[in-house]
Amino acid sequence: MGIEVTVGDDGIAEVVQNCPPVNALTVAEWFQLADEVRRLGDDRSVRAVILRGEGKGFNAGVDIKEMQNTEGFDALIGANRGCYEAFAAVYECKVPVIAAPHGFCVGGGIGLVGNADIIIAAEGTKFGLPEVDRGALGAATHLSRLVPQHKMREMVYTSQNALAEQLHAWGSVSRVVPADQLVDAARELAASIAAKSPTVIRAAKESLNGIDLWDVKRSYRFEQGFTFELNLSGVSDDLRDDFVTEGKTAGNSGETKTEKGK
Repeated sequence: MGIEVTVGDDGIAEVVQNCPPVNALTVAEWFQLADEVRRLGDDRSVRAVILRGEGKGFNAGVDIKEMQNTEGFDALIGANRGCYEAFAAVYECKVPVIAAPHGFCVGGGIGLVGNADIIIAAEGTKFGLPEVDRGALGAATHLSRLVPQHKMREMVYTSQNALAEQLHAWGSVSRVVPADQLVDAARELAASIAAKSPTVIRAAKESLNGIDLWDVKRSYRFEQGFTFELNLSGVSDDLRDDFVTEGKTAGNSGETKTEKGK
């Protein structure tokens, strides 16, 4: 378990988040995901990368329990830097990255999917940023790539989710498929890319990043500064403590209690 990587003879790589119970990644796992995606992009035999998750959902953000059980700011700084590196690795990967979320994609999951090249989602997948409820900010940069601007603001302020079907209607999700068809659909799309000239596809990825409308790395880094300010004020720690306590009280039985957004 952890971050699992496979590369097929067809040049299609899979990066799988398998971190029970909800794919809330530790600091080390965020850095590992970043390293693996960068390594695959540097591998000339790789033609496309599929990023997906096992278990209940795609990604539930950072492991808040790790943060609350770590003295000082090391875990907070580690999570900030780990998320930054992972999001950047997906964006800068030298081959197209196809995100295949299911179940839920919240917090850090939004950063990963928002920086991917193409998204195929399972029916009913929930996308959201619960950051405000956790005393944090961040990944609105990436949510802005998934939903219209005013909807993004509403989702940030309220911590409400949007469904894959809505994102499909807005054009950011390419296809919505039954959960049991998700991997096959992602692999079908990856195969169509892998069949192209790898030299041209790598050039296309670099050129598309070069004409992007804004610098996602700088924008996200700006957001992270406010997270650190809120943490220094003490409000973030109080809200995270409440979240962990609520999760224990609920026995981690419900999605709203187990999603750890960042």
